[in-house]
Amino acid sequence: MVNEISSSKDRSSKAATTEVVDVSNLAKRYTGWSILGRRPIDALRGVDLKARGGEVFGLLGPNGAGKTTLIKVLLGVVRPSSGTAKLFGESAGSVQARRRVGYLPESLRIDRHHTARSALAYYGRLSGMSQGDIARRADELLELVGLKGRDRECVARFSKGMYQRLGLAQALLHDPDLLILDEPTDGLDPVGRNEVRKVLETLRDQGKTIFLNSHILQEVEVVCSRVAILAKGKIRGVGTVGELSQRLATNQVTFDLRSDTNLTSPEFLTDLSDSLQIDALNFKCQQSEAGLYRLSADLQNQLHVDQLVDVLRAKRISISQLEKKRPTLEDLFMQLVGEQEGSES
Repeated sequence: MVNEISSSKDRSSKAATTEVVDVSNLAKRYTGWSILGRRPIDALRGVDLKARGGEVFGLLGPNGAGKTTLIKVLLGVVRPSSGTAKLFGESAGSVQARRRVGYLPESLRIDRHHTARSALAYYGRLSGMSQGDIARRADELLELVGLKGRDRECVARFSKGMYQRLGLAQALLHDPDLLILDEPTDGLDPVGRNEVRKVLETLRDQGKTIFLNSHILQEVEVVCSRVAILAKGKIRGVGTVGELSQRLATNQVTFDLRSDTNLTSPEFLTDLSDSLQIDALNFKCQQSEAGLYRLSADLQNQLHVDQLVDVLRAKRISISQLEKKRPTLEDLFMQLVGEQEGSES
């Protein structure tokens, strides 16, 4: 399913630092209506982000964050109120930019009488491709997305996963440099999500740039090299998950301990507090079974971690495991979106 596609254009050698998507101070204001009359709605407010060549860039945000408006601006469907949006250095929506973009909408609709092959032929003609190029690309893409051998079946019989993979094939038909995907795994079961993810990983390895809008955080964390979190029209954070993790003020360390003495006693926790000169409320200890304990400590820095290890060993307490909590993408998302909600209120 994931054999490489041959291409007449060698783009894989492009530097990963090439800016494919360049959005600067982008704003979009709609005119809405309420019981009090007309009122402006700011869908985007000073958005800045850049996606580099060859990376999978994830766009995250709650409902109403402005994600769909941003994608429409990149496609040239919606004109911004102010700011700039460029693809490959060209204005978003220009003929030059559109030729290099493939798009999979959230709700792709293909007439049910089509087969996978006839649907690709239809979209190829819309793109101005020749019959020979359509046939060649269709063979390659049907194999890539795992529909080879089922390409002459009516799409009405397709599962949601097969339908989405056909949607990816139509987005890739004209061999674009940039893929803009709007919720490509929405509504799929775990098997379907895995199939689509494998295709995305193959395209990433071939050097395609993928701009991915999704609300499934686990999927984004697996396939995306960088992410942007959008809330109420503003970017709250951009970077790798590791880079964004540094913004979370979490210093939670967990120790799995073995001891013959009772480590849940207030006296033991007070002793730790006095040794490290840290408030006793920063320590919590629970017994899992006889002789086994889990100690959680909110420590300020690595020095305190080292000091706590020394104190435990001096007390002849065995440390079977030490784990420092790493924020997940969901943790980052909830904190950054929460910051936006707090600043708005």
